[in-house]
Amino acid sequence: MDHSVFLLVKDPHNNCQDVIRHRDGSLRIRVYCLGTDKFDPQEDELQFYANDNGDLLAFETTEYDGNDPLLVIEAIRWYAEYLRNPKMEILAEDPR
Repeated sequence: MDHSVFLLVKDPHNNCQDVIRHRDGSLRIRVYCLGTDKFDPQEDELQFYANDNGDLLAFETTEYDGNDPLLVIEAIRWYAEYLRNPKMEILAEDPR
């Protein structure tokens, strides 16, 4: 089974604005805390949402080329594992 490797880039000035990167490709996903961060979805990017034990999160691709949309979900699931919330539900619509 092929496992993708993801890396996490932490913003030193904002604990919530992480970036998930695919090690072997160009996929980048920015993470936003909807309770504290301003989030304006970009029309040409993919957005997903999740509830991390009461904290609403938004995930948005950066310069996404449309290749392998399942990799985006895999990256968000990896991030959920990182947060120690493997059952975090991934939503296609903003739950607010």
